[in-house]
Amino acid sequence: MSKLPSHYEKFLDAFPRVGDAYQTLGVACLDAGPLDRKTATLVKLALAIGAGLEGASHAHVRKALKAGASPDEIRHAVLLATTTLGFPCMMRGLAWVQDVLESA
Repeated sequence: MSKLPSHYEKFLDAFPRVGDAYQTLGVACLDAGPLDRKTATLVKLALAIGAGLEGASHAHVRKALKAGASPDEIRHAVLLATTTLGFPCMMRGLAWVQDVLESA
């Protein structure tokens, strides 16, 4: 897996307390409910795609792979966006997924 984006690492260096709080909140949210890690990462990927966030989408593909999601499961999560977000948004998200899958 690739390392954190350099701009995020710089943010963590500049604002360590904020970074720690953000990371703690993320863990708390993941642990707050019944979803397993793999399912939660696929949900987070779908949210990132729906919000049009390319960097977050790339990050959540990497996290989904790390959590045990297969490339086919990841692509299926994106395909489900077709009827909710529309074909162009789904295709944009699929391109972002492929960016990561092709470099993994």
